[in-house]
Amino acid sequence: MPEWRVPALRTVRVTRYVTPLREGGSLPAIVEADDDGLYVLKFRGAGQGPRALIAELVSGEIARALGLAVPELVFAELDADLARTEPDPEIADLIRASGGLNLALDYLPGSVAFDPVVERPASELASRIVWFDAFVSNVDRSVRNTNLLMWHRRLWLIDHGASLYFQHLPGWPSSPERARDRFPLIEQHVLLPLAGDLQRIDAECAAALTPAVLDGIVALVPDAWLPGEGEGRPAYARYLRDRLVAPRGFVEEAQRAR
Repeated sequence: MPEWRVPALRTVRVTRYVTPLREGGSLPAIVEADDDGLYVLKFRGAGQGPRALIAELVSGEIARALGLAVPELVFAELDADLARTEPDPEIADLIRASGGLNLALDYLPGSVAFDPVVERPASELASRIVWFDAFVSNVDRSVRNTNLLMWHRRLWLIDHGASLYFQHLPGWPSSPERARDRFPLIEQHVLLPLAGDLQRIDAECAAALTPAVLDGIVALVPDAWLPGEGEGRPAYARYLRDRLVAPRGFVEEAQRAR
């Protein structure tokens, strides 16, 4: 199997704010861009700030490297002046606070929320998604909030801003043991009961995330989003590489939780 190549992300310019998506606390929005496409915009000035965009970008491309379906990610230039035509003061403030480079996902028209009662993905796919979410410590794939969509008869993964939560902990670059976190919250994963192939796909998934792939994904993160105090690209790349060292506690924890 040839090594997956990290894509070069396109950059679009937001031309119109269409409507907010109020399902999440960070108020993402559907916007139109200068390529006439519709996107779900994640604002740099919302919630956890640039760290949420780093998580969205890095985790989304890791999922893609594992063969999972993720909407195209693009950089989105937002003109803070768009706030002048927004009547909602909360949204106007968010636009002003997010002027500059943001992140957006391709909007999937006609997609429907995944229903675990109706849909039962194959064990191999469920296991691959559980493995991925355990690797990136994604706390946001529960029965209550699956962050999965069905589109064109395929299961799509969205909203990874709550992953990589290690980056919100003080001093994480100098605490390499954090990469060995077993991630017990995986027991809440909506697909865990179907993930019967975790042991079989473990080595394959780990092998797909070579140092070159991980370094290439981390290299996509814009300088402006990276925090200071040494928490730069090398620290992110080192964390991800260390997390792959066998035996992988996050896989053992997922198997135990099943």
